[in-house]
Amino acid sequence: MTPTTIQIIGASLFAIALLHTFSTKFFDRLADSRPGHAGLWHLLAEVEVVFGFWAMVLVLAMFALEGKPAAVEYLESRNFTEPLFVFAIMVAAASKPILQLAGWLVRVLAKLLPLPPGIAFMLVVLTVVPLLGSFITEPAAMTLAALLLRDRLYAHPVSERLKYATLGVLFVNVSIGGTLTPYAAPPVLMVAAAWGWDLRFMFLNFGDKAALATVINAVALVLIFRRELLALPDQVRLAQTDSQSLPPWPVTVIHLLFLVGIVAFAHYPAVFLGIFLFFLGFTAAYERYQDRLILREGLLVAFFLGGLVVLGGQQRWWLEPLLLSMDHNAVFFGATALTAITDNAALTYLGSLVPGLSDEFKYALVAGAVTGGGLTIIANAPNPAGASILKGRFNGESISVGGLALAALPPTLVALLAFRLL
Repeated sequence: MTPTTIQIIGASLFAIALLHTFSTKFFDRLADSRPGHAGLWHLLAEVEVVFGFWAMVLVLAMFALEGKPAAVEYLESRNFTEPLFVFAIMVAAASKPILQLAGWLVRVLAKLLPLPPGIAFMLVVLTVVPLLGSFITEPAAMTLAALLLRDRLYAHPVSERLKYATLGVLFVNVSIGGTLTPYAAPPVLMVAAAWGWDLRFMFLNFGDKAALATVINAVALVLIFRRELLALPDQVRLAQTDSQSLPPWPVTVIHLLFLVGIVAFAHYPAVFLGIFLFFLGFTAAYERYQDRLILREGLLVAFFLGGLVVLGGQQRWWLEPLLLSMDHNAVFFGATALTAITDNAALTYLGSLVPGLSDEFKYALVAGAVTGGGLTIIANAPNPAGASILKGRFNGESISVGGLALAALPPTLVALLAFRLL
């Protein structure tokens, strides 16, 4: 396939955006050394802004080279359901009644484990919550787990090694933990209908492997950092008690119904956005039971994913031939590697457009895509949500791209072995 001028520009801007994500600390330093434009440099240092910014450059190039009709037609052809859904579910799942209920459930499950409270808490958050993503969707699971970890682990003076190791395990476990059902993980959702993958198929072919890898990753983390976890008595006490009691049960039930409604209509923006607007109205009416909604964080994540959708639409000309040049063994490792530089749902979506693929190829493509979903912030749609919640707890209030990749590599290898050998 001979690429068009716009496709070449799109691929170039995509590469620039990738380099930009590795260079956010450079813009932070610019903000300190050149205070006259510190606001602009701080803006460009936000990982969530990167792909949206370069997507804007692509659209401007389309307007200049092809005119308004072509640019508008391209934008209209893009599917922004996922960014909108992630925004709505992220805000709803992070509401105070939902978080307090989730924290209570985590404490109950942790108490059932015959382990020190801090270690039990970590095991539950890094196993049960990611696997719960198969039912409440991965963005909701990521949001809940990240907020629980922020308030019960990252709020304490733990080492950077533990912070990055926890982040790596969280990202990988959420990516693979959503594969027990055909509707929760974005890379599975892209192909389930086209390939006829139902609940039984997902559970029998992906679920057991994902659950095993999730448990191994969490257990390995707590074993490696057990001394540091046991040395944090304040963290243990906070894991056991909340400073505020649960709101009245009708309020919590209504919040749960809003959450269920958004998840149930995840593929219909007109419906779930309408439910979300009713949710905003309810939180305003009962403000005394609420904390600040994470609207800013949710909008930034949606902006990031929207930019990825716009830029990703111009990458098919080189991604599809690359995938089709591999057999089912090579595509597994190729998809794992490619996921680190492009959203894993984009890879599987391209695969769903190709007729005549073998069952082995289909399995390898999806398994590889979810395996590599924790290596970078852009590898899996829920990752920006977790990063935006936790980044303020790291040194410099930003997450190192290299640090995340190194931390996510061991749990990624565990997932790789689980999906290939079992």
